[in-house]
Formats: sequence, C-alpha cells, structure tokens
Amino acid sequence: MERVQALFDGLWKDYTARLCPSAAKVHQLLEEGMPLLNDHIALRTFALPKVGLDRLAAPFIAIGYEPKGEYEFKAKKLFARHFEHPNPDAPKVFISELLVGQCSSELQLAVRSLVDQVDEDALNDPAFLYGGRLWDIDFDTYKKLAVESEYAGWLSAHGFGANHFTVSVNQLSTLDTVKGVNDLLRQSGFAINESGGEVKGNPEVCLEQSSTMADKVNVVFSDGEQTIPGGFYEFAKRYPLADGSLYQGFVEASADKIFESTDQ
Repeated sequence: MERVQALFDGLWKDYTARLCPSAAKVHQLLEEGMPLLNDHIALRTFALPKVGLDRLAAPFIAIGYEPKGEYEFKAKKLFARHFEHPNPDAPKVFISELLVGQCSSELQLAVRSLVDQVDEDALNDPAFLYGGRLWDIDFDTYKKLAVESEYAGWLSAHGFGANHFTVSVNQLSTLDTVKGVNDLLRQSGFAINESGGEVKGNPEVCLEQSSTMADKVNVVFSDGEQTIPGGFYEFAKRYPLADGSLYQGFVEASADKIFESTDQ
C-alpha cells in the first residue's frame, strides 16, 4: 500500500492546491477526529493513443489495480472504466475519456494539436497523472472547446489531475445520509450540484452520490490568466448487495450528472 499511498498523496496535493482549494474546508466540516475515507477519485482524458484511458490506467495497474466496470455516456461522448485495488482500503479510480472521433472536425483538430505537444517521455513517470497541462493553449481555444464539450474545455485548460475526490459517507457517524451532508455544506456556503436532483441515485441502485459545484480557480493561458471552474468534492454512500457486501460499482445515470459539477 506504500506505492498506492504515495500516488494518492501526489494527486491530493495537486487537487487541493490547484483544482479544489475548498477541500480543506470540507474536511474541517466533516472530519470526526479521524481522517476522511476517500471512496474514489476521477480522472479525465482524451481518447487518443498517446493519452487515452489505458495510458492513465497504467500507473494504477502497476501498483495492483484491476479494471472493473465500464460505462458509456453517449450524449457527452464519453467512455469510462473504473478500477479497484485488492486492498479494500485503497480508493477506487474512475477514468473517463472524450471520444474525440465523435466530435466536430474543429474540436478534433484543436484537441489533436494540444496532444501533439505532449512529450511522450513525460508520460513514463506516474507523476504526470497530477502534472497538470502538458500543452499550451490560449483562452479563445478553451472557450470554443467548452461550447461544444464542457469536458473538452475543462481538460484542455487544466490538463491531468484529480477532477474530484470523494468522501465515503458510510464512514461518518454524526451524518449518515448524503442529504445530511448536503445540508451541512449549504449552511457553510457551498453550492451543491442539483442537476438530476441534489442526491443522485438511491438505495435501490445501491449508491447515492452528491457533489459541490466546482471551485473557481485561476488558470494561466498562453495569453493571460483567467478564472474558470476547477475541481469539486463528491460524497458517496454505498448500500449492501444481497450477499451483504457493499456495492462497489458506479451508476451511469448518476455519474452523468456528477460530470456537470464543472459546468460554467
């Protein structure tokens, strides 16, 4: 687990410093004398050979993670897979990729020009997973990509890093519902993602999720600094299956709405 911990430490430091600075406040609100358990993280990428889902999965597979469920988000032109470690204490990993070939020719050209800038050697070090942007981009290109695909815009601006971490509500004792977590966060000034309802899922599908709306963060583009949506924090409660074990997968309909936490 040392290698797992080291990789997640790197992801966490980048996430809290660059993408979701408000995470520290979430911890102050929810910690009950023990560190919060991280249910999963999510990573975004483009479905192109150099930087595709498999490329991002490789460092996790190297430390024992195994591929599990597959998910499709047709309206958003996304494919995703989640990975689990044999040690149940290790967070799950949810990696999605934009199916670039299904997008407009303008988006395809723009994204390919970004990925062409990536130094192949940089991808050999697992630290690229939290290394941010490996290409230059101007603000106008970001805006054009975001009009067609919020996902493409976000990824083009931020590059690689944890889009979100996820508090396991199952661990909490004073708060035992996702709705309760939402209420506390709202009282503390956080905006909750209400797309598809503030609580996505239900006990029948064995998973309930919610999330804050993304922090607004400063990003340096090639033509200046701008403030855009960064990362967000998710909250998940898992329910037992017939055999008594907790459900470990994801629900497409719910995940689809969680993606919208980074909408403008």
